[in-house]
Amino acid sequence: MNIASEPKVTERPDSHQLSQQVRFQREDGTVWFGEQRMLLMQLASLANFRKEQILTVGLERAKGFFMRLGYSLGQKDAELIKRLAGNIPDDELFRTGFQLHSLKGSVRVEEQKLEIDKSSQHFYAQLVMHDAYEAEMFISELGLIDGPACWALQGHASSFASELLGQEIIFKEMQCRGCGDSKCLFEGRPAEEWEDYQTYRNYFKSAPIIEELYELQDQISVLRHKIDNSSSLGNFIGKSEGFKQVCKLASKASPGKVSVLLLGETGVGKELVAKGLHENSERSENPFIAVNCAAIPPDLIEAELFGVEKGAFTGATQSRPGRFERADKGTIFLDEVIELSPRAQAALLRVLQENELERVGDTKTRTVDVRLVAATNESLLQAVEEGRFRADLYYRLNVYPIIIPPLRERREDIPLLADHFLKKYEAFYNRKTLGLSDLAMKAILNYRWPGNVRELENVIERGLILAESGETIDAQYLFPSLNIDQGSQIISSTGALINAPELNSSTDTEDNNWLDQALDQHGSMEKIEEALLRHTIERAENNVAEAARLLGMTRPTLAYRLKKMGIEV
Repeated sequence: MNIASEPKVTERPDSHQLSQQVRFQREDGTVWFGEQRMLLMQLASLANFRKEQILTVGLERAKGFFMRLGYSLGQKDAELIKRLAGNIPDDELFRTGFQLHSLKGSVRVEEQKLEIDKSSQHFYAQLVMHDAYEAEMFISELGLIDGPACWALQGHASSFASELLGQEIIFKEMQCRGCGDSKCLFEGRPAEEWEDYQTYRNYFKSAPIIEELYELQDQISVLRHKIDNSSSLGNFIGKSEGFKQVCKLASKASPGKVSVLLLGETGVGKELVAKGLHENSERSENPFIAVNCAAIPPDLIEAELFGVEKGAFTGATQSRPGRFERADKGTIFLDEVIELSPRAQAALLRVLQENELERVGDTKTRTVDVRLVAATNESLLQAVEEGRFRADLYYRLNVYPIIIPPLRERREDIPLLADHFLKKYEAFYNRKTLGLSDLAMKAILNYRWPGNVRELENVIERGLILAESGETIDAQYLFPSLNIDQGSQIISSTGALINAPELNSSTDTEDNNWLDQALDQHGSMEKIEEALLRHTIERAENNVAEAARLLGMTRPTLAYRLKKMGIEV
């Protein structure tokens, strides 16, 4: 096996120089980074392994295990960087590690502050770890935890800096997406500058476990309960801070009779929240009636909601109760309440104030005991200002508003929702898959979801239908137009990583083989064009018009090119 040479340089190696250290040996099935043998491994498998570790030995011991794993990796990377970089300034030497992290796919490092002075043993670093793989693993497998989740990255940073600078450096994670923060922020200092540095030193030492196994049982039970019970409002599923806030507000409103106004974009799950309010209330044994006001013609909405007497209008051949009477002693959910006609708004206000109604065409007053949950994806206040909605009704409805955030603001909920919908449709279609691929999960996490949860459900259903049973659901099944090769790297014929061409989803391996063959046989662009024109004319049996159609050009344009190339027809 030929190992890539490691020339000494006087400036920081760039990404290309680092990538040249990666080699894929197809003959013996090995992968090398410099002189270190590497292993390509699915992130989902590592996430499952971490989950098993936590469930088996507890959170603290698992943390020590992964910090020691990261510490070992950091030492190896520091050795490689020192061989590659040679005599360059310490800060540039340290920054090379950022590129190495990105190349390995573990994290993208953004430097916020870096101070290095070996002579005075001064070191201070503040780094933002974007797309940290450990935070993603925690969010997808275990949900949010109470402390930092990027254990191996902390160990890696600590040992990498210590090895490069020749003094003990400890990195701590000050903020972490795995515990609900907006980013993963690392801070590094000499060990003695941390008050709890001895605690972190202990993480880097192996420790016996047998004597503590029984003490860990309670921790395991609590963690399992946390994993299995991510929803606390009926079928409204999630674990994000936005989700928790909705559940908190809903739980406070559930026991009483207060009218609730749900605000949020289309598809965020307003009806599920309404059902959760009903199921957690004293009315749960009584009817829950859902009405989409936008789906009922304006001239019929009053009769649908409040009932109608026989002969009240043409077509009213018999008396019948409305939705409010049917929901008596229960809950009625009025979705798109902003679409109510002026007469229906007045009738609704009477029900809310007096708990009574009159059917259309009747003079008899009927008493009802109904809890109202209303919802809209528009601004009711703006509708009041525009004269489309009664101000007195608005104030009556707006007693207890709950804002449901869009899915793009609840990214932590996406893996949980995707898993829920996948299981739902696997049962519905009687099919079994291996779940979403890592790229598919990345795609749904990065997508903005204008249609919110409803759109996510539709995308998961489509992916399940397109995928084969027993296989992984690829990103292309979820988003057919996704360019999976954009920004990635592939293996060249020599075993080195090269930039992948940006191809659309219809381009396959045979196209690449054809292009490689054309380049090998003809070389120049002119020769390739000539070969293509000759082949097309032959296929069209010397019919220039037909050949032009095959090539997607006009006949005069093709005739000009044929003449220019000296091709006679």
